[in-house]
Amino acid sequence: MNSWHHAQSSARKWGGEPGLYLPIHEFIDSSKQVIGDVRHRSLYHHTTGVWLCQRIFGVTLDIPKARSSVRVPVRLVAEQHVLEDLGWLPSPADYIDGMPIHPWMSGAQRKTIPLSRLLLNQPTGEAS
Repeated sequence: MNSWHHAQSSARKWGGEPGLYLPIHEFIDSSKQVIGDVRHRSLYHHTTGVWLCQRIFGVTLDIPKARSSVRVPVRLVAEQHVLEDLGWLPSPADYIDGMPIHPWMSGAQRKTIPLSRLLLNQPTGEAS
C-alpha cells in the first residue's frame, strides 16, 4: 500500500481529509528512498518508528469536524500504517533477529580514506 492509500484509510477511520494524514505516512515510507524493496520497512515500520512519528509530528493531529475538531493520536495513525502493511507491530529487535554480525560492526576493521577522496587536495584555481 502506498502513502496516499494509507492516508485515505486514516481519513475513513478518523475523519478529515487524507492530506492531513499524508505527512505521517510519507515519513514512514520515506525509507523507500534508501532501499527499494520491502527491507525499507526495517527503518521505520516498527515500535520505534511509531514513537519517532510522535516526536516529529506531535502527540495529536487536530482533525476538523463540522462544528468542532477531533484530536487523533499520531501514534495511532503510525500504528495503523504498520498494521496495514505487516499485520502486526514489530520492534526493531524483530528485524535484526538472526542478522549476522560482521567484524566491521564492532570497529575491528579500520578503513582509511585517501585524502584526495576528502577533496583536500583540490586545486584552488589560484595562479602561483
